[in-house]
Amino acid sequence: MSSVRVLVGTKKGAFVLSADGRRKDWKVAGPFFAGWEIYHVKGSPVDPNRLYASQSSGWFGQVVQRSDDGGATWAPVGNKFAYDGVPGTHQWYDGTPHPWEFKRVWHLEPSLTDPETVYAGVEDAALFKSTDGGTNWVELAGLRGHGRGPHWQPGAGGMCLHSIILDPVNKERIFVAISAAGSFRTDDGGKSWKPINKGLVSNMMPNPTAEVGHCVHHIAMHRDRPNVLFMQKHWDVMRSDDAGENWREVSGNLPTDFGFVIDVHAHQPETLYVVPIKSDSEHFVPDGQLRVFRSKTGGNEWEPLTAGLPQQNCYVNVLRDAMAVDSLDDCGIYFGTSGGQVYASANAGDSWAPIVRDLPAVLSVEVQTL
Repeated sequence: MSSVRVLVGTKKGAFVLSADGRRKDWKVAGPFFAGWEIYHVKGSPVDPNRLYASQSSGWFGQVVQRSDDGGATWAPVGNKFAYDGVPGTHQWYDGTPHPWEFKRVWHLEPSLTDPETVYAGVEDAALFKSTDGGTNWVELAGLRGHGRGPHWQPGAGGMCLHSIILDPVNKERIFVAISAAGSFRTDDGGKSWKPINKGLVSNMMPNPTAEVGHCVHHIAMHRDRPNVLFMQKHWDVMRSDDAGENWREVSGNLPTDFGFVIDVHAHQPETLYVVPIKSDSEHFVPDGQLRVFRSKTGGNEWEPLTAGLPQQNCYVNVLRDAMAVDSLDDCGIYFGTSGGQVYASANAGDSWAPIVRDLPAVLSVEVQTL
């Protein structure tokens, strides 16, 4: 029988949760790196023993950790993230220049084919690549060198590259999302990039339909349809059917179209999941009800999923990397909250149960199907 491993990054350490294919009885290992912010933990899709973790501290800086035994033990690997070898220039809101500053790794994306290759999205926004298991890192500087790069501005959480999608068909194609610049795509392995934000509207901007400047919170793709992308924006849930060239809104009947996370069912490319948040000033679920919303039609028509989730006096948030799906026949959906709960559904969201409660605030959730 297959099994699953849920990798959880929190404000105060990482946890590894494991269960067999029934997904009922869970073992909890951790905390690893106790006391450190673990922004993201993710495993290689080709080597189940290879895991990467982003470990960060305001006192001690950024460390990338690697495990070669499924999370039982960890070792730090290379942490030199030089912006193309020299500092760049970023324009703050008042127009004055500011050097690009490496602050933390927000997202780690292992290669779909090679366990030694891994990508890192960092703050200030840039994309790095390692081909030796994280020991050495090289910036894919064409992204930051894009003509509008000096005009990127930080979102409320910082100027971070938080989403990386590797095309499973075209190995030269990568999608990224940056807060608050928008989404970008390369078709040549990272040498050159283009903004893919046509159709996005951000009314807080001087030009609401500008080429760059949109606060994209997360993007998602089903691996069987690499030209179809879904986006949770600062406001609006969006869809593209042409690899990001054009976007249209699919928020439909959601109670609010503000949120951070969006994901896709493992076997049903038109089945989507989001967690609406009340507003950009009130980062908690509306009406004190924790509800995951599911669309089986690729957007527009949404249904609340509530069985097993608290429906009163609940005021948690679900962050952009805090939802994941497994690939078992009955697709499992997992998410973590700012209140330290990790919920799992073994039936595509029809019902939920907590795997664990009372962790530190959850920053990321990823799943390996073993």
